[in-house]
Amino acid sequence: MVPENVTHIHEFILVGFPATPELQPLLFVIFLAVYLLTVAENLVIIVLIITNPQLHKPMYFFLGHLAFLEACYISVTVPKLLVSLVVRNKSISFLGCMAQLYFFIALVYTECSLLAAMALDRCVAIRSPLRYPLTMSHRACRQLATGSWLLGFLISVLKVFFIARLSFCGPRVINHFFCDISPLLNLSCAERRLAETVDFISALLMLLIPLSVIIISYSCIISTILLMPKAQNRKKAFSTCASHLAVVIIFFSATLFMYARPRSIRSWDLNKLVSIIYTIITPMLNPLIYCLRNQEVKDTLLKVLCSRAALSRVSASDH
Repeated sequence: MVPENVTHIHEFILVGFPATPELQPLLFVIFLAVYLLTVAENLVIIVLIITNPQLHKPMYFFLGHLAFLEACYISVTVPKLLVSLVVRNKSISFLGCMAQLYFFIALVYTECSLLAAMALDRCVAIRSPLRYPLTMSHRACRQLATGSWLLGFLISVLKVFFIARLSFCGPRVINHFFCDISPLLNLSCAERRLAETVDFISALLMLLIPLSVIIISYSCIISTILLMPKAQNRKKAFSTCASHLAVVIIFFSATLFMYARPRSIRSWDLNKLVSIIYTIITPMLNPLIYCLRNQEVKDTLLKVLCSRAALSRVSASDH
């Protein structure tokens, strides 16, 4: 029950990363550089996929959606962190906090679903290459991508609704750099068992169901690859899945550690450290993993860069 004489909170204070005034500019430069690099990397991938017909394939269709998601994902948390480092204003309104929480959860769940869709795509491509164009048609790909976005954003409404209806009556300090689920639940002065249960069940469903799809898909992929007669064919087949598998391992390791539980870990420094991995580092690494591990993307990028360099030389010689 909520005490009658409490003052309900209308804004929170995000602690962020406490540091001396001398270290604040350094943290700002680091996070700004990572943010700009991440957005630029993902925009390059999106432009490459849109402008190059050789990349108009189901695998790259999903990769384009993932790149757009990653750019949005890091934009939910880092800009507010950068502002707090510059102006020393660490407050965030209640509505702003709920909005940040909603978009963050929605994008996490959407990424889970997209990674599962990409695993299915690779499974069909390797197990049934002749039926692949028919099975993974443009319509099927659009339906999988649209379903991933809708599922992520709709499920998040239910989760945030139960958190937002809790009473927060103090203290209003969130020992984190963004509005995350566990710190908010711990600040509630009302009975939060229902909100924790909804949080726990939705996290398990949205993490474990896509992860199960991915595990089953890769079990089928590995069994098919092992039956291939030539080592060269096995290597080529596995190379098309390596980048996706690396992203899956990094993403699900961090998210399962953080969210597949109803209560928070008591070490907030550990919480923030792991949160940095999946909110900042992972979106930065994913485009590099896909570009460095995917020969077709690398070849397309090199071709574009070479053509731009050639045009620059021709333009310079004309002048």
